[in-house]
Amino acid sequence: MTTVERTQVFLLPDLGEGLSEAEIVEWRVAVGDVVTVDQSVVEVETAKAVVDVPCPYAGRVVTLHGAAGEVRPVGQPLITIAPLDGGDEPAGHATYREEERAGSGNVLIGYGTGHGTATRRRRRPRLAVAPEPADAGPTGTGAGAASSDPAPPTAALVISPIVRRLAREHGVDLDTVRGTGPGGVIRRADVEAALTAPAARLAAVPDPQVGSAPVGDGDVIVPLTGVRKVIADKLSRSRREIPEVTIWVDVDATGLLETRAAINAATPDAPVSILALLARICLSGLRRFPQLNARVDTEAQRIVQSAGVHLGIAAQTDRGLLVPVLRDAQRLTTAELAAELAATTAAARAGSLPPARLTGGTFTLNNYGVFGVDGSTPIINHPEAALLGVGRIVDKPWVVDGQLAVRKVTQLSLTFDHRVCDGGVAGGFLRHVADCVERPALLIAAV
Repeated sequence: MTTVERTQVFLLPDLGEGLSEAEIVEWRVAVGDVVTVDQSVVEVETAKAVVDVPCPYAGRVVTLHGAAGEVRPVGQPLITIAPLDGGDEPAGHATYREEERAGSGNVLIGYGTGHGTATRRRRRPRLAVAPEPADAGPTGTGAGAASSDPAPPTAALVISPIVRRLAREHGVDLDTVRGTGPGGVIRRADVEAALTAPAARLAAVPDPQVGSAPVGDGDVIVPLTGVRKVIADKLSRSRREIPEVTIWVDVDATGLLETRAAINAATPDAPVSILALLARICLSGLRRFPQLNARVDTEAQRIVQSAGVHLGIAAQTDRGLLVPVLRDAQRLTTAELAAELAATTAAARAGSLPPARLTGGTFTLNNYGVFGVDGSTPIINHPEAALLGVGRIVDKPWVVDGQLAVRKVTQLSLTFDHRVCDGGVAGGFLRHVADCVERPALLIAAV
């Protein structure tokens, strides 16, 4: 049996609920490298998170299926591994070396040029000419084609796939960008500078289609891909399927702020946030009104009330609005809620949460007050049935015991699926939340 016959092909696995593809961010290995079982071989970005993918096979890397920046479907080949038997050079390795000698721009960044020795030395990425897209036009070679002509001297030098993706998303022609990195390497700052330059123009503008709005000179085109596409699809589906209603109430949050200050004074090593207290209040409300901790199963024509509260927390990140989930949040103490919320939102903003942490929520808490706004009519995070929004807390005139006073006031809004309950249940939940915000002693009595 030859080496080629004994190779093992690792397919891109299912990385989370509802994910069908992933974009290659950076290869951790090169052709010719030796890998062990469960070694991370590639970093990919899904619509939900950036994750490292381990390979279940051990051996020498024969083929990397896809370049940095390329989108691979789930279930398609990702990497091919050949066993270590001391035999001939892995199939395909010589081909890559020939392409490198010929100056082909189709060689992936980081591909090795050694002789296939069985060492585990990690090769340092080298400068490489950014490959032309497969549909570049009559002069393009297309993906996988070898070229005998060296790259032109003016070709852009790019190492980071993040830089390449940024340029692609904003229509920046990298050949027109002056690199300020070592050896003329184009950095992220160079692309961002090109975006803000007065003379910046799109590298390519698609031909207007019938019925589409015309694209003006200087317009910025942002592809609806990745997390932005998932957000758009999910919100559109929510608006199509869910008959949502929003109700709201202004509340005096002075007592809640005083309670938080008292808790933190008593436990300085485990401070709690306002968001953690609001989460605790929501959990109390959902215990009293479980109809809102539910989803509608349209296929089976039934309402499913969840046994546990999997609390989603809306978090604004560089990748867009994400909703990480705290599973079985009702089991956590207030201090544990505070710690989990802080760690989870930090991980979401860093892009280090696994996809499983971004799905499966049953109720969402959204603090849009951080944006300096008072109210909102938020869209439900499908397939959940309700979402509580909290506006900014500001000084406002308020009547207390018949006297006008300045108090800390906020607006609470509840958007709910009218299929799971009527206004009495929704109003009861919101009133319970408002009462606990105004008089936190009621919360203590209810837990």
